Amino acid sequence: MFENIKDWFVKFITSRAVIICCMFVCLACIMIYRLFTLQIVKGEYYLDSFKLKIKKEKTIPATRGNIYDRNGNLLAYNELANSVTIEDVYKSGKGKNKAINETINSVIDIIESDGDTVDQDFGIILNENREFEFIYTQDSSKDRFLANVYGHASIKDLKYEEKTKTAEEVIDFLCKDFGIGEEESNGLTSTFVPRKGYTDDRALKLVIVRYKMKANSYQKYIDTTIASNVSYQTMADVMENANHLDGVAIESSTARKYADSEYFSHLLGYTGKISEVELAKLQQENPDYDQNDIVGKAGIEQSMESVLQGTKGSETVYVDNTGKVIETSNYVDSIAGNDVYLSIDKDLTEACYNILEQSLAGILVKKIRNVKTYTFTETSSSSNIVIPIYDVYFSVFNNYIVDINHFAKEDAKETEKAIYQVFLSKKEESINGIVSELNEKQTPYGDLSKEYQWYIWHIYETLKSDGILDESKIDQEDATFKAWKAETISLSEFMKYAISKHWVNVSKLNLDNQYASKKEIFAQIVDGIKDKLSTDFEFESRLYKYLLLEDRISGTQVCNVLLEQEVISLDDDERGLWQRGGESAYSFMIKRIEKLDITPAQLALDPCSASIVITDVNSGDVLALVTYPGYDNNKMANSVDPVYYEKLRHDKSNPLMNFATMQKTAPGSTFKMVSATAGLMEGAITTGSTIQCTGIFTKLEDRPPTCWNRSGHGSLNVTGAIKNSCNVFFYEVGYRLGTVGNSYDSDIGLQKLGKYAGLYGLNETTGVEISESDPKISDNDSVRSAIGQGTANYTTVGLARYVTAVANSGTCYNLTLIDKTTDSNGNLLEEYSASVRNNIEMPQAYWDAIHLGMRQVVQSKTYYDNLGVNVAGKTGTAQESKSRPNHSLFVCYAPYENPDIAIATRIAYGYTSSYAAEITKDVLEYYYDLRDRDEILSGTAQTLQEGATMAD
Repeated sequence: MFENIKDWFVKFITSRAVIICCMFVCLACIMIYRLFTLQIVKGEYYLDSFKLKIKKEKTIPATRGNIYDRNGNLLAYNELANSVTIEDVYKSGKGKNKAINETINSVIDIIESDGDTVDQDFGIILNENREFEFIYTQDSSKDRFLANVYGHASIKDLKYEEKTKTAEEVIDFLCKDFGIGEEESNGLTSTFVPRKGYTDDRALKLVIVRYKMKANSYQKYIDTTIASNVSYQTMADVMENANHLDGVAIESSTARKYADSEYFSHLLGYTGKISEVELAKLQQENPDYDQNDIVGKAGIEQSMESVLQGTKGSETVYVDNTGKVIETSNYVDSIAGNDVYLSIDKDLTEACYNILEQSLAGILVKKIRNVKTYTFTETSSSSNIVIPIYDVYFSVFNNYIVDINHFAKEDAKETEKAIYQVFLSKKEESINGIVSELNEKQTPYGDLSKEYQWYIWHIYETLKSDGILDESKIDQEDATFKAWKAETISLSEFMKYAISKHWVNVSKLNLDNQYASKKEIFAQIVDGIKDKLSTDFEFESRLYKYLLLEDRISGTQVCNVLLEQEVISLDDDERGLWQRGGESAYSFMIKRIEKLDITPAQLALDPCSASIVITDVNSGDVLALVTYPGYDNNKMANSVDPVYYEKLRHDKSNPLMNFATMQKTAPGSTFKMVSATAGLMEGAITTGSTIQCTGIFTKLEDRPPTCWNRSGHGSLNVTGAIKNSCNVFFYEVGYRLGTVGNSYDSDIGLQKLGKYAGLYGLNETTGVEISESDPKISDNDSVRSAIGQGTANYTTVGLARYVTAVANSGTCYNLTLIDKTTDSNGNLLEEYSASVRNNIEMPQAYWDAIHLGMRQVVQSKTYYDNLGVNVAGKTGTAQESKSRPNHSLFVCYAPYENPDIAIATRIAYGYTSSYAAEITKDVLEYYYDLRDRDEILSGTAQTLQEGATMAD
């Protein structure tokens, strides 16, 4: 039988039909092999020698162009860097989220253990209270972000309930989408709990990476950056663990760097990952932009984006299933971005910044007194406001000069531990006192102590910002609301009434019963307040003020904690003196300010901010645009350092604001050249006509305005009026401008003043290539507007353009910050220059009268004696708050005979215009090399004079 089967099998396999079938099978195998070889699945998969190859079309970013000053000094450049990336190589299915999250978690552990940070370019952050918070200041940007989160192509598609989600609700939505959390079971059913098993910080970082991966998912095999500019240690550790970190790789890239960053941060701006809004806008100009691009986010980086960006290259890359590169082809190199040369002078800018810092420190030292408190009254003069040393002590805690979170750490030192213990006691006392006030005492707000007034107002503002108290529903004319605003009832009484009027959004409360009574709702509000205050960073910081005033923390302890945390360092002699008790805490702190160991920006007490703008009066070039304080834009570029950014956002000195281009104040008496021009050109005055100043302007019966010199200046012409800054003279000019026949009409006067303010460029932005606030011409009271009061508000750069036009006798420029652009090899592409906006046609005799008055202003300042260059200028003060010092302003040009430059200087809350004038004198000495520059830039507080008169 065996032989028969064998014979049958031999006959079968040698039959023609079987041979043909085998041939077809072999052919089919060959065809399948060839089909893989010929790339049949979206042009991505290959089999070569039975080894899988994946084809990737890779974009090669272009090197961003450099930024230089007018003299070729490098300001912004690129350094080679490495990034940790992840690619979605994970199989679809139930376990995909878990696998990706585990990998990202492991990578984050490596990155952070090596001292690097995860990129956090995202629309939500964890704020100082460890709460999720949107980063957006504009609703349109926030809505664009939410539209992308919820998968809408347009903002118009956002539903109301999506648009009104809190940051925490958005995070939980994304956590659920990405599987970041754990299932929770009650025995019958299970529910996914977002963030369970993760800290909020780690959950946020996972969400950020997963969100970016999802955004890239429509382009298969596009890498997502987890961390930029990482250390070699992180590179080594990631590569060492590559076998179990699927899709994770190290990619070479560049990092944007800035030289002397704090001096130029507002001017240059910084770069970062493109946002959805930026992408949509930039793609209209250049469709090659994609969502992985790094673009300019602010300043020159943003305004000159198209010049600096460059052109991308491309490359075809073949990798195996582990992501290892096997082969490359079709390489097209990128083209570097072009270089930008600015009109500004690097050395001059840095000198101005340092002069400002030294001078602000000098003003602070002059105004600090060894007292606990200072009470401002209605009869107080803003020029006489003093700074209690206890405000200085409090700033050490309140503006994060020391790390108050470190007080609770295991490695906290002796003074830190002692302060922390009294802080805990005070915190418990205060929260219990607040709860008692809300539930039992219910003291009318006006009868509370200053301390408890702060607590209760803070709670009221928090209830509004958290959406619990719905401002949109409050009837502003309601008697109970008016009583609350009048401080005659307690917050408890108001909130209980608000509940009854349905002004409280109960959906924001953790109520078990949706039909809860008013009593239950109020109890839940109080419980929520108690919980909120336990982690409220602003509340906790404020407690240190009262601990100091109660002498539970001493000035000596404040000094010691500065030393323990190494915020400041002392030489051996200074340390020995301090340790022996040979110096008071007051003296210790004054010395620290004098030596700039602690800067005005760190203290954030008035004054702590200022700006200077210098122009070339003959070209309209901006030579220096300086704002104090600055920040380190290296920590904002490439990927924002979230801890640093959070600190900047809450810094009381407001370092993120460009005070040169964004801050607006009344011009004060610096406006009087406009009024003089209007008066002369409209025939209200002549160069020879005089006006009698008796110290009061009597033509306005309602609140007649006065001159700063109450005894009067006597008879003055326009030159003398500018010299003496006579208010009554210019009140009369404003009155005459509004007079038609025998009738005075303020609106007519305002129209004429506005016309000439516009000719000086004060009715629109100046043309500089960075963000700038729109100016405001006064629209109220032509009499007071003629001395720079009214409602006028201008930026420092706006005043600089104005005084530039005064200096050159009428040429008003659209200012520029750009000198030229070149390619990466230095070949000139385009030269830039300021354009002439308009010319003010005015008789030379009028210009001479105005110029002479300005020259005499400066001649009256003794600190300008024997300067070495003749200067013409005008001082000004502007009151913004009766309880804070006035803003200090000075505009000038030099040399008087044949002007080269114009300068506008403003010190926010700088007391007297004399300070701005004296600071400008130091700038002029530096610019014209009239004094040893090491002496000018001493690195210590600069003592300033108060000024001989109040003429400003």
